[in-house]
Amino acid sequence: TEGMALMKALGMNTIRLRVWVNPSPKYNNSDDVLVKSQRAKKLGMRIMIDFHYSDSWADPGKQTKPAAWASLDVEGLKTALAKHTSDVLNLLKANGITPEWVQVGNETNNGMLWPEGRASTNMANFAGMINAGYDAVKGVFPTAKVIVHISNGWDNSLFKWMFDGLKTNNAKFDIIGMSLYPNATNWQTFNIQCLANMTDMISRYNKEVMVVEVGMPWDNADLCKLFLADLIAKTNAIPNQKGLGVLYWEPQAYNRWQGYTL
Repeated sequence: TEGMALMKALGMNTIRLRVWVNPSPKYNNSDDVLVKSQRAKKLGMRIMIDFHYSDSWADPGKQTKPAAWASLDVEGLKTALAKHTSDVLNLLKANGITPEWVQVGNETNNGMLWPEGRASTNMANFAGMINAGYDAVKGVFPTAKVIVHISNGWDNSLFKWMFDGLKTNNAKFDIIGMSLYPNATNWQTFNIQCLANMTDMISRYNKEVMVVEVGMPWDNADLCKLFLADLIAKTNAIPNQKGLGVLYWEPQAYNRWQGYTL
């Protein structure tokens, strides 16, 4: 069975698609994302678009500017980010695809587009980049919800530092997204701490929350299932449906795929 169809058959309702700027090979470029989005739409799946603003993986340890943007100053980076965001989303729109959610950055624990957008050295620059992305998203899809995503969903102090800083600098976003990657021994503690963090984020910033990435080692399937079931239950129990969902990263990458073990 084709991967997305299998996921739908297993009860998943949402596909999250990463976007890279000028990747080589062209996996995860705008054309590739369009093909995957069309497949998801045909299946009746909900769609999230995840902008990395890099030519490859962006995560807490690396937020490398696309090669084509390397010489740009802060204002130039914001302009390039906005244009890239608009271009990709307009391509989807022209093909009848409407994502429900758009991530402006991926696991931006210390900002993005380093060094200019490194949050610990210039939170204002990072907030400006978030706003450039936010405005670009709303310009194409006014009803799409914009997500700011950082990892370590159990770490409330990290989230308070980041979102206090963004709030102080007037950053615009609709949803606080988080990753959670426990192991076989600490998943119960992580889930409890993640729920407390989600609850705090909702009350502190009046935003919805979503666990946009979650995974555990594949060789402990029974505990993985308990972990996921417990986290889904906790997220669903958040009052007023402000816990929007849990996305498993990545269900088609079963153990032998490039050595990925979660």
